[in-house]
Amino acid sequence: MGVQGLTTFVEGNRHFFQDVKFRDSRLVIDGCSLYFRLYFNHGLDQQHGGDYDAFASLLTQFLSALATCNIQPYVVLDGGIDPSDKKFPTLRQRLQSKIKEADSLSHGRNGSVLPILTRDVFIQVLIQRGVPLFQCPAEADREIACLAHQWNCPVLTNDSDFYIFDLPGGYLPFRFFQWANLNGKASQRYISVRRYTTNGLCRLFGGMNRELLPLCAVLTGNDYGTPKDAETLLGLLDTSALARGGGRGKGMPSRIEGILLWLSSFSNPAEALEEVSQLMQEEGRGGGGRGKRGQRGGLSSQLWAAMQEYHITPQSSLAHWFSGGKVLPGVQISGLPECLSPAAAQGLLAPLVVDVVVMHRVLLIPQVENSKLASSHFSARAIRQAMYGILLQRGEDVQAQDIRVQENFRGRGGRGRGGDQVRGGRGQSVTLPTQQGICVAAGASTVQAQGSSAPIYVEEYDRLDLNLKKNQVEAHLLRNPLRLDTLGQAPVAVRLGVLHEVLGVKESALSSVPLHLKLVVAVTGFWLREAIPTPSQPLLQALVLGMVYGELSWNNQPGVTNPQLNWAAERNVWAGLDRLRVRPGERRGLDVGAAHSLSQWQACLWSALCLRSAIAAANAGTPPIMVVQWYLGAWPPPVSERGPAC
Repeated sequence: MGVQGLTTFVEGNRHFFQDVKFRDSRLVIDGCSLYFRLYFNHGLDQQHGGDYDAFASLLTQFLSALATCNIQPYVVLDGGIDPSDKKFPTLRQRLQSKIKEADSLSHGRNGSVLPILTRDVFIQVLIQRGVPLFQCPAEADREIACLAHQWNCPVLTNDSDFYIFDLPGGYLPFRFFQWANLNGKASQRYISVRRYTTNGLCRLFGGMNRELLPLCAVLTGNDYGTPKDAETLLGLLDTSALARGGGRGKGMPSRIEGILLWLSSFSNPAEALEEVSQLMQEEGRGGGGRGKRGQRGGLSSQLWAAMQEYHITPQSSLAHWFSGGKVLPGVQISGLPECLSPAAAQGLLAPLVVDVVVMHRVLLIPQVENSKLASSHFSARAIRQAMYGILLQRGEDVQAQDIRVQENFRGRGGRGRGGDQVRGGRGQSVTLPTQQGICVAAGASTVQAQGSSAPIYVEEYDRLDLNLKKNQVEAHLLRNPLRLDTLGQAPVAVRLGVLHEVLGVKESALSSVPLHLKLVVAVTGFWLREAIPTPSQPLLQALVLGMVYGELSWNNQPGVTNPQLNWAAERNVWAGLDRLRVRPGERRGLDVGAAHSLSQWQACLWSALCLRSAIAAANAGTPPIMVVQWYLGAWPPPVSERGPAC
């Protein structure tokens, strides 16, 4: 989430913050905010597919700095799309914006586009370092706030909503968290931070009630939108609120300041909402009255409902999780089989899988590519169609249960999983035109709803030229069908067979490939067959060269031992490749054709990782895939033209 203009207002008032020498504490971290800030704040590559190894190293340094200061991190991640759909218009706008920014980057201009596998690398490093992690069903803000409130510890994020949450341990904005410059003696190292609490903000406005701050956020506008009549209300308030005492600083007060000035005249939210009812001439005061045009639920009740996004419960279910407990009902994902819930909570189940199961809808991440060609995700559509077939094909008993659950959700609505939007992509059957060269895995057929002749579709939001387009993509059934409700009982060999079938590779062809490289080799073969235009041999050589360098870099890390390795020979090869690698400051321009092909490769790998997470999640012992050493995006055209040099 985020409140429009609130960061500028708060950070423009230095006295709202307290300088703190931060150490010896728990720290609840907004995981999505952390990986975005680490990547973008340190100038890592966005044009050439991503500096994943540099990002992993940076994250490791960050975690080491916390450990040096005896700070215990607890990372909480956003999960799938909020099923209430309140935030969906904002998500669509952001996706459209990222399409434009990716195109800008492809032409050498400015933009901010996170490489597609960054989240996977982030989770991989956290697991390797043993950092406690939880992936929420959807939006994580409220879970983060409740956990920090119960533990009386601060939150590290870059989200302006945390200027609204009343947290006794405070909010540490990432931009003021000086983790790269530790201070203090060796045994008393600390991180210089600025801590915000709501006390300073409320004190500036005459000691206003903190419970009024959520109303300020809703009126100002956040990611969940603002009730349509709010602008009418603000128009009525502007003159009286701003004239009554003026601003608290120099010049004209901001819109947020004007709202806070108005709210400070009330002792509690009920009084403020009663004033809203009177100003809007609502009939029947209170939460469920009819508005001035007779509609059910006037502006005051809409505002009250929106304020609940900031409600903090006294007991956090995550506190139990982080103490070693099981997933509690309050954070389980409706519609997801019980065998997959632990993997989802641990971040081992891709959010896209949850979105398919719950919403029948996915958002495909824009990449830097040739916007005049088809989206890079088109090359991986067959992988996703097979995944949709696995996730959406149901037995009769399971489907009947799904229908009952959906009916309950329609009646309940609200923030939780469900609401009317649980129907997702089961809308009209629209057949997409197929692109030459894109073929479904052998033996695939259309998945049909049980007892119905209608195929099942998933809504995919993807790039078409420079616009965001909704497509209805048909789910397909494999030759050896695997169903979501029976994943937990399927033998490992069956699940591996599904991966091989989807990627069009025989198990025997991978027999000599190391276990941790089998998936990426199979994906590369799939990419060579499906990508349009067909990737060139020099491009394939450059890609393989990057994999070899990544593997050698991984093997030569401190603490990695393997008695079968010839260390001297490996290090000589690694050193030779390292001299060929292009450093961030040495990059010149962008080959858009090569970038498009490599974006297609990453799209295939990303879709395959999502599929793999779904069919492997039921097996609790399945280790996470190691992503960071597969693709480094750092090989220049001269190297790719020569092929491997060592």
